[in-house]
Amino acid sequence: MANITMNAKDAVSAKLAECYITIENRRFLLMQGKDFEAKFEKTKKEINILGKTGSGNKSTGWKGTGKITIYKNTSLFDELMERYKNTGEDIYIDIQVTNDDPTSAAGICTMVFMGCNVDGGVLAAFDVDGDFLEQEIDFTFEDFSNPTKFKQLAGMQ
Repeated sequence: MANITMNAKDAVSAKLAECYITIENRRFLLMQGKDFEAKFEKTKKEINILGKTGSGNKSTGWKGTGKITIYKNTSLFDELMERYKNTGEDIYIDIQVTNDDPTSAAGICTMVFMGCNVDGGVLAAFDVDGDFLEQEIDFTFEDFSNPTKFKQLAGMQ
């Protein structure tokens, strides 16, 4: 058995990323982004099967959820929440995240999340013991694509 291991340089730096949001055809570099996570979760139904003491599971769909934390020095998300409060109009946005560490042989990965809908967020805050204002925003998304994928590292074959 060959002793093949990953090169340390191929771990992709979590700090080397870009995040863009598109709101009604206006695209913004969300340079105040601090952390981001989008999750895909399959929805399943439990299936009882004759002749088995255990049950099976059948996938029936999926849902997408996420959260982003930003340094609170923009009102973009506050405006979305205020607009919903005032008009009842729910605005859906797109979020694009690109991870690009030039040192890693993995290359670039871009994910685009479409139909993102903000669940809510912090409108105002202060903390006498804190360092910086932050805003955590939870959201759902309706679709996603992966237009640029990481390359397969040598040794994975």
